[in-house]
Amino acid sequence: MSDVADEHIIRLVDVTNRDGVQTSRLGLAKLQKTIINLLLNEMGVHRSEFGFPFTHHETHYLNANLRLKERGLLKSIILSGWCTARMKDVELSFALVPSLKHICVSISTSTQMIEGKFGGKDRADVIRMMRDAVAACYEGGAEWVGVNAEDASRTELDELIEYSGAAKEAGAKSLRYCDTLGYDDPATIHQRCRDLATAVKLPIELHCHNDLGMAVAVSCAGAVGAVEGGVDAYINTTVNGMGERAGNADLVSVVLALRYASGYSKLKLLDPRVDLSKAWRISRYGSYAFNVPIPINQPGVGANAFAHESGIHADGALKDSRNYELYDYEDLGRGEPETVETGRLITVGEYSGIKGFRNVYGKLKVEFHDEAEATRILELVRYANVHTQKPLTEQELMFVANYPDEAKEIMTVTP
Repeated sequence: MSDVADEHIIRLVDVTNRDGVQTSRLGLAKLQKTIINLLLNEMGVHRSEFGFPFTHHETHYLNANLRLKERGLLKSIILSGWCTARMKDVELSFALVPSLKHICVSISTSTQMIEGKFGGKDRADVIRMMRDAVAACYEGGAEWVGVNAEDASRTELDELIEYSGAAKEAGAKSLRYCDTLGYDDPATIHQRCRDLATAVKLPIELHCHNDLGMAVAVSCAGAVGAVEGGVDAYINTTVNGMGERAGNADLVSVVLALRYASGYSKLKLLDPRVDLSKAWRISRYGSYAFNVPIPINQPGVGANAFAHESGIHADGALKDSRNYELYDYEDLGRGEPETVETGRLITVGEYSGIKGFRNVYGKLKVEFHDEAEATRILELVRYANVHTQKPLTEQELMFVANYPDEAKEIMTVTP
């Protein structure tokens, strides 16, 4: 890793709101997806793949979030859509979400998937479909188009180079290397991404699944390989590793690995805008929204991540935390006291009245201009509770109060 190019870095592209929500038997309401975008923005994540622009039930949410960006609430983060390489889906994306400026188009590239999914099509057809989709995205108003190679890890390298070169010629700004089945190992993906970057000189995104328990390791290795090949790299993450089957690369674990692993820490490749101190907050919110507990041994944010019991470990940690802790819990935003109500508790929901509503917002130090405004926000909070089917968090309550018009649109789904 000595020949890493100093001018290239690794940025984060979080796909919780696209791939994470595809987790079987789970999902997020549109308001919850919006809060995820806000928390990713606070954390300094480069881009959020925030949904499917060709899917009708996403339309209001996507347009409202783009307006939130225009208003400065999602100031630094880029919001990008995901689309198949089918022309009808591309055209529908820009018809439904006309302000969309960033999009990734995806198609399978391995022989297994071309033959197993696209009966009758060959590799030339795949490249043609990709080229046509990229052109259609720019014609639709996109300013940035990325191209995905689904099942890249099972695609022969020379075929992947051909596909990537065609994508670059078509105007693609990045190539997403999808380890769709979690098939790659760190050494293999490092070399493949290095060779791919050297041959094509197109920025590479790493999208790795966790079927073999190596999504974080493989993502980091591939990204470093891409940088060594002379291009910028991007790692796709999800909050708490949510995603199809065994999940995707966990956001916090990727940050920890790039910042503290023995070799990676010396390279200092991670985007300096990433604020690890926001990790605790976004992981806890993701757990609540998905209704999936954070594993007790989850790196950085699990309940046992900084817990010590055995005599030798406890003694060593008390003498000097570096004896048994690689990083400090404060680095992740942990350690602040948290209040848990153990007596009377007033919540707001779909059947709440104005008195209880004012009590809850009063604790958040929110004041309304008049009774009409309070009544309007109460009605939105009721709808939000129906929308999420659980008590609203502080972030959700504050968002509804501060951005009522956008909240209303986000929660609007018209069959």
